[in-house]
Amino acid sequence: MRNSFLIVIILSLLTTFSCNDGDIITVEFDFDDTFSACEGVSDLVFYNTKNDPSESLSILIPSYSLEKILAVEENDSLIIENLAVTFNYRTYSNSSISNLFCNDIPNSDIDIMSDEESASTVKILTILTEDDNDGIPAELEDINGNGDLKDDDSDGDGIPNYKDVDDDGDNILTRSENPDPNGDGLLDDAQDTDGDGKPDYLDTDDDGDGALTRDEETDTQNNNPIDDITNSDIGPDYLNADVATEITATTFRQHTIYKTYEVFMTIYDITLSNLYLEELNFGRLENSSLSDSESFVPDFN
Repeated sequence: MRNSFLIVIILSLLTTFSCNDGDIITVEFDFDDTFSACEGVSDLVFYNTKNDPSESLSILIPSYSLEKILAVEENDSLIIENLAVTFNYRTYSNSSISNLFCNDIPNSDIDIMSDEESASTVKILTILTEDDNDGIPAELEDINGNGDLKDDDSDGDGIPNYKDVDDDGDNILTRSENPDPNGDGLLDDAQDTDGDGKPDYLDTDDDGDGALTRDEETDTQNNNPIDDITNSDIGPDYLNADVATEITATTFRQHTIYKTYEVFMTIYDITLSNLYLEELNFGRLENSSLSDSESFVPDFN
């Protein structure tokens, strides 16, 4: 998607610049609304390039790293303001350009026609979204109904439901307990095997036979009761009210939390030879480092 920055600067005797042939200068920055990044030994560079005509915008932040920008508290946002940067706008005679940045050896085929530089500042907004990808939208995991997802922990394992792949701590993954069978984003049809009004993904005894789901294993304990089936016509024992064989669980299954970062940047006070721009929305960062996951086993209780 293109994010076209069309800037019309009206010059007068009161402005920094003047033009002998008229009082209006039009400059168009027609770049995609996403940008890229590369890190050097100590510096960080953000850049955006385009062809037809071949141009680039780049921002150098000295003594900085992507790690600082991604230092966001859980499911929150981080705003970094007034960072001093060097902004460059370059044009090229090449019909197309590639491999301009992040190379140890510069591309010798690139012919720079003009290179304008400005000492500017930037504001960076980073938004971190964490989720368990368990089939339940995070906003529906507000069990308390108070709008704060961080204090909803149905199984008391220290992990809020929106990040917990096993909300009831029964060693059956929430996704496997059919919280939304028809996939419409609503939970009113969530599976409730014993009909007690509590959906299986929040029920520690899914079949209501008095044996905890996580303990309904037979000869081999692997902390995954879904594998233990006495009657194949009914299914796993934890869903069969006629079978209550128990081997006491000793640990939870591994959990994985998925993290997605969104980084947005705004540049301020761009001063070029014939242009002053107070503010420029640079767009959204695209980088493989913006997706991450964390795996661990919660403390057993």
